[in-house]
Amino acid sequence: MYLEHFGLQKPPFKITPDTSMFYSGNKRGAALEALKYAISSGEGIIKVVGEVGSGKTMLCRMLEVELGNNIEVVYIANPSLSPENILHVIAFELKLDITSDSSKLEVMQSLQDYLLEKHANNKQVVVFVEEAQGMPIETLEEIRLLSNLETNDDKLLQMVLFGQPELDEKLRNNAIRQLKERITQNFYLDPFPAKDVYNYLNFRMRAVGYHGPDLFSPKIANNIERKSNGLTRRINILADKSLLAAFSDGGHNIQSKHINLAAKDSDFGQDIPWQPVAKTLVAISIILTAIWIGTMLPRAMKPEIISPEVETSLIQKNRPQSRATATLTKAIPNKTKNAINSPVNTAPFIDIKNILSQRLQETDSWITNAQNENFTIQLILLDSTLENDALRFLKKASQHLNLQNIYIYQVSIRERIFYSVLYNEYEERDQAISQLQQLPPQFKKSGPFLRTIKGIKADIQKTRQPGNA
Repeated sequence: MYLEHFGLQKPPFKITPDTSMFYSGNKRGAALEALKYAISSGEGIIKVVGEVGSGKTMLCRMLEVELGNNIEVVYIANPSLSPENILHVIAFELKLDITSDSSKLEVMQSLQDYLLEKHANNKQVVVFVEEAQGMPIETLEEIRLLSNLETNDDKLLQMVLFGQPELDEKLRNNAIRQLKERITQNFYLDPFPAKDVYNYLNFRMRAVGYHGPDLFSPKIANNIERKSNGLTRRINILADKSLLAAFSDGGHNIQSKHINLAAKDSDFGQDIPWQPVAKTLVAISIILTAIWIGTMLPRAMKPEIISPEVETSLIQKNRPQSRATATLTKAIPNKTKNAINSPVNTAPFIDIKNILSQRLQETDSWITNAQNENFTIQLILLDSTLENDALRFLKKASQHLNLQNIYIYQVSIRERIFYSVLYNEYEERDQAISQLQQLPPQFKKSGPFLRTIKGIKADIQKTRQPGNA
């Protein structure tokens, strides 16, 4: 209706995923590259979690488009399958020669034969499960059993579980703890902050032919972010309705009244006016409590004035160990404890500007002597053209982890060079999993997962081949 009015070739804010308008900001592009890499590396079961409308389906569709022809995709949109049916559904999707009357043993044998044939031809099969939080526990356990299909070196079947935060709750069930341990990479799709909402809206407009000045101002984007909670589906709905409202007014400017009307019509953001009131009430409560404590506290209990030198000494003596460090130290062997108990941030000075080149050199020396059968944790993949991002990550890492146990190497993915950041070396898989699970939350957001030293060496060798450097 409003397309000609704004000079658009097609609707910019349809809620059905359109891969031609994929927005790579807010780490969506990095997540896509990391997912492609994890699938092609065959590292195990992968989990992608995000709120309703956060862009999981778009990411799933992009993966189907971007994965090479040597990777066959099985897409399961109905999560409420029984454990008896999940094998048949996968077999039917792969067009195997079975019937609904085929026994589970027959289906499993047919599936294994097919996967072995694919593997012999250097091809892979990956299963995408949408709305995985709705899958029965028994069916999830059946999926874990499928992950046992492997050769001596590789998994025959890759799986990616897309789900809402309830999926994490379900995976805490003790009955499927083995499945949770098989998940080697976790991705979390965060809501868009206001800056990304602004970039996203105007990116979409220009993707469909708009040539004028930015139609959505930073102020309007802030309003949309508040009313949508940063969820892309809600952003699309609000933007679409605001364009229609502006068209109805006969204008070409998106105004706050258009956003407010769109939000009211969609029943979004109705709780926003109460937030300042709630914050004020909390602040008043804190102030009154502080006054009451100050009045009631006996003078004898008030702290005496001490010199800065004594105060510094007491703080250093009684400073508690951080929760993240204490948790990591508790359940890991001595070799790994040394890496945690000797954090680099205790050093008097860290030359962050030179640490990247230092770690690249140290990694070359380390990987030469590392045993193929050992494991490491890949913390993150970073675009090598954005060196400041790598420096910021290392600076953050130095506050929680021992930089001497952080290794960085360059890897080529689809003709682009990335920094692969690793942490530590482990002789046992269980030991590596234990520390992976206990990493501080800020590192888990990047989707860390286990890698084999053998796989790392293969990456480096492939990247250093002529034409990849």
